[in-house]
Amino acid sequence: MKFSHLLLCAAGMPLLAGCAGFSPDGGVDDVARMTQARIAQPAPLKRDQDAQGTQSATQAEIEGLLSKPLDADAAVRIALLNNQGLQASLADLAVSEADLVQAGRLPNPGFGFGRVRGGGEGEINRSLSFDLAALLTLPARNRIEGRRFEQAKLQAAMQAVTLAANTRKAWYDAVASAQASDFADQVRGSAEAAAELATRMRAAGNWSALDAARERAFYQDAVTRQAQAHLAAATAREALVRLLGLSSPSPGFTLPDRLPELPAQPRSPANAEADALSQRLDVLIARQDAQATAQALGLTRTTRFINVFDAGYANKSTPGAPRENGYEVSLELPLFDWGGARVARAQASYMAAVHRTGDVAVKARSEVRQAYAGYRAAYDIARHYRDDIVPLRKQIADEVLLRYNGMLASTFELLAESREQLMAVNGAIAAQRDFWIADTNLQFAMNAGGNTDSRTAQ
Repeated sequence: MKFSHLLLCAAGMPLLAGCAGFSPDGGVDDVARMTQARIAQPAPLKRDQDAQGTQSATQAEIEGLLSKPLDADAAVRIALLNNQGLQASLADLAVSEADLVQAGRLPNPGFGFGRVRGGGEGEINRSLSFDLAALLTLPARNRIEGRRFEQAKLQAAMQAVTLAANTRKAWYDAVASAQASDFADQVRGSAEAAAELATRMRAAGNWSALDAARERAFYQDAVTRQAQAHLAAATAREALVRLLGLSSPSPGFTLPDRLPELPAQPRSPANAEADALSQRLDVLIARQDAQATAQALGLTRTTRFINVFDAGYANKSTPGAPRENGYEVSLELPLFDWGGARVARAQASYMAAVHRTGDVAVKARSEVRQAYAGYRAAYDIARHYRDDIVPLRKQIADEVLLRYNGMLASTFELLAESREQLMAVNGAIAAQRDFWIADTNLQFAMNAGGNTDSRTAQ
């Protein structure tokens, strides 16, 4: 085969493979679909809002959601629309797509021109060359970058799912902290009334110094707990504000008065470990990494001896002589570097990727089991508070009230029992919050994996 025919075939291979171009959505739609399948609600992911002219519509939607009492689903939707950390991840996705497009572009040819004069004569050299090795390996490099782009989509989906989980947990914590703060106010009011009554009765000689001091001590403790509860509520609210991406120092949104009720029955996911291995994003990312590394290893073996292989057309003309045409080839000779180090590095990278995939799979199975154990324990505890402890405390309080009305119990017994009932309600609120957070952790362990306290979520 003539060399010109070889060059023509080499140039035609990448053309037949097709040149990659930028997708209309930049991969965001695929990320949104993967996210939606794992958070059980629409994932309104967008990028470059200013360029698309949708910033005002997005802001109007956010303001509409904030104008009503904010539930968990609405909080997640606002975070997906407005969190700047997530927008940074989507911008990184655009970088990966640009690398894919670049890998599918033909290498630019090189043009050389030279003119030499001497002894009354001149000589002109012209050449046109291109990287033949880059042309031959273009389809393989394009496939590798395609896998990396798919991996970048998985990474972006992981960030979105992590943000959704963290937002949901922050919402539960904020609502529960607000409830606890309200109950702390009630406890302080009860303690203050008891301390005032004890002081008056002590002054009248109807109460011992020890009992009066105990009531005052309980009141001081209630004041401290109230301040701590207010701080916890403010801290939890600010954590939610950060995840929502709100910048106002006093965000104007309201939270429900109570957490959602417990479900009638706890979840009993079948084949939870197998499902996690098939749909967890960190497992899919590890598999993509291993596959991309394997393809890169094959490319390294193919090109281990060919670092630079340029071929092209050469033209030479001398005054008074016919023009001379031909071709020239430049090949780097592997005299000192035979490519063995590159191949060994690629092999080591592949084995590291394989072992990382196995490690992620082992951790995924363990995390699912651990998350389900925490979920069931939290459900049982919350149900115990709801069905046993709180009703029993209410029954005791009702009995004490009857005794007080019959002048068989003192005012201080009534106040003390009221405080005990409030403490039981506080415990029930905390147990209910812990259950919903454990439910979120279980869903995250089955769908995404890793630590939900991601820096993107902050």
